[in-house]
Amino acid sequence: MGPHPAVAGVRLAVRRCLSGAGLAPGDLVLAACSGGADSLALAAALAFEAPRMGLRGGGVTVDHGLQEGSAERALRVAKELAALGLDPVLSVGIAVARPGARSARNAGDAGSGQGWPGPEAAAREARYLALDRAAGTSGAAAILLGHTMDDQAETVLLGLARGSGARSLAGMPERNGCRLRPLLGVSRATTRAACAALGLEPWEDPQNADPGYARARVRHTVLPVLEAELGPGVTEALARSARLLRSDADFLDALARTEAERIDPAGAGLPIGALAALPPAVRSRVLRNAAIAAGCPPGALTAGHVAGLEALVTGWRGQRWTNLPGGIRGQRRCGKLQFSSGDGEGAGGRG
Repeated sequence: MGPHPAVAGVRLAVRRCLSGAGLAPGDLVLAACSGGADSLALAAALAFEAPRMGLRGGGVTVDHGLQEGSAERALRVAKELAALGLDPVLSVGIAVARPGARSARNAGDAGSGQGWPGPEAAAREARYLALDRAAGTSGAAAILLGHTMDDQAETVLLGLARGSGARSLAGMPERNGCRLRPLLGVSRATTRAACAALGLEPWEDPQNADPGYARARVRHTVLPVLEAELGPGVTEALARSARLLRSDADFLDALARTEAERIDPAGAGLPIGALAALPPAVRSRVLRNAAIAAGCPPGALTAGHVAGLEALVTGWRGQRWTNLPGGIRGQRRCGKLQFSSGDGEGAGGRG
């Protein structure tokens, strides 16, 4: 008799992901695991599939240090990963940036950088930085993340609510550098069923039910209401929309990078005339990318901030700058749009 259908479904998703990842025989693949059902089911699937594909399967857990007993819990997760047959198993402690601290993304350190992006984004930035470092120190060719179809639907709704544009509506990518997300087509119910079938006991993170977090409100309130009012299948439809939008967003982003290099090859400032001549969908991406490259935390940079930069190009009324997150200022100077450190974080500053 074969495995439970949920177990088979998770394994199939992992196998397909690894098959298309361009990995070489003997490559090490790590499963990032918090101890929750999604990542625990993922780790179990990797432990099963990796040796059958000529790969080495390992695991990594990250202790954010944000909850009492987190170090002990990380130790338990590491033991669970080892019990699954994963080797090596890494446990990494990090320091998450606090309000008033600088962003991990810009400083290269988990606890310092420029511009605090908020508690969820700060933890995510620090976690991804830790995972990338774990991949580097262990020689891993890839790290698997346990985001599911439900996580993707939540991400799309959050992006829609924030008016963040096509890139946010495209959700999380299946691949971002060495990070792979095999379970974006697998439901959270499936990962829970897989854990139950395998006799694994997931840890329930209390923050996932804390209404103080926007994602928790979407998960426990917004999506259930949508399912009740619009009928079943909303989660699948949102995830499908993200997949369809991603190819469009990828194309426009690539075009924006090409145009930015064309009009500002030396990085001396974006010429206003050349910016104004770009199609709006391309120009907005050029402006956003330039702001991020200047030091704006991506999670804090909104469509309103980009609109402030747009006004310097196509709606100029004498204003010289717009203030951006992270203490960055977009400024019109000598016929070019340039970025520098400035005061304040509101959009639309003048001088």
